[in-house]
Amino acid sequence: MRHILKLFASIFLAFILIGCVEKEILDDVSLMEGIGFDYIDKKNILGTVIVPVYLPDQPPKSNTFSAKAEIKKSILQEIQRQTADPVVTGSLEVVLFSKTLSEKVGILPLVDPFQRDPGVGSGLYLAVVDGETKELLSGNYGIRGNATYISDLMEHNIKNEDLPKTNLQLFLADFYQEGKTPFIPQLKQIGKDKLQINGIALLKHGKMVDLIAPEEMFFFKLLVDKYSEGMHQVKIDSGEAAVRSIHSSHNFKLTKRNPTEIMIHIKVDGIINEFTGQELTPKTVKALQKQFEKDIQQESLKLIKRFKDKQIDPMGFGHFVKTQTRNFDFKNWRENQSKDLVVKIKTDVKISESGVIE
Repeated sequence: MRHILKLFASIFLAFILIGCVEKEILDDVSLMEGIGFDYIDKKNILGTVIVPVYLPDQPPKSNTFSAKAEIKKSILQEIQRQTADPVVTGSLEVVLFSKTLSEKVGILPLVDPFQRDPGVGSGLYLAVVDGETKELLSGNYGIRGNATYISDLMEHNIKNEDLPKTNLQLFLADFYQEGKTPFIPQLKQIGKDKLQINGIALLKHGKMVDLIAPEEMFFFKLLVDKYSEGMHQVKIDSGEAAVRSIHSSHNFKLTKRNPTEIMIHIKVDGIINEFTGQELTPKTVKALQKQFEKDIQQESLKLIKRFKDKQIDPMGFGHFVKTQTRNFDFKNWRENQSKDLVVKIKTDVKISESGVIE
């Protein structure tokens, strides 16, 4: 009998506690799906928020609200004064920063509130905008709303194209990991209803210091991520091949100390879907493999040299060497060892003969 009374008491208390939880009814709030920040001056920024409006038997309409505020103060406080319902962050999908703001001020003061907000998911996408975020967010993309379109654009390019994995969680992990430079994609509006990813922004101490161009993104992804799907064009004297369904992996090996030497082994598997030459013979396939390996080695080493000159480390060489070294001294690494770092690349490309000859 005593156990039954305890059970009823527990159930009664649970119902009381449930009644104490603060509720938010969807019809009574404005769900912010995207936010962008533009540079005004050293102290002030312009924030623009996307709030979807759902209408019966129609695609959602994206309403935008903009407000000016000091960098260290909340834009949302200003925007709340413009909306009929409270603006909440529970549906936030993308946070955008203008290129000017990313270069002059940096994005860290603006990212910090989102990592502290329990309503924001770690899968949130961050991106730099080549232009003004207000103009980009005011476009009309797709039928599911602008923020969802931007989120889907990045997800598609991560899974099937040349964009490495990226989100709020990965950005913060790279930022707080000593010996690693964080990166996020850069977007550009190419029409009132069109966007494209036109590069990858590299950020040092939160400020954008370099940009991976679209033609370099394939090789950059080979160095920092892996492919499950992808495509690359390979040219030889007898024609040009479209190598699709690319699968790749890479691993680092510390091969020497004093000076430090790292070997990167890149493996790539692909299928020839199209070839512009006359005949796709085993000899031609072998020539394509060799050229592909040469392209990967040359372009990857070119990127690594550039990063070394700019004193940035998106591959995370410093972090890798730390995992292989007792009593590792990051100060000595930055000031001395990293300058003498030697990186070598070993490539292993396998191409299956298949597809169409044009």
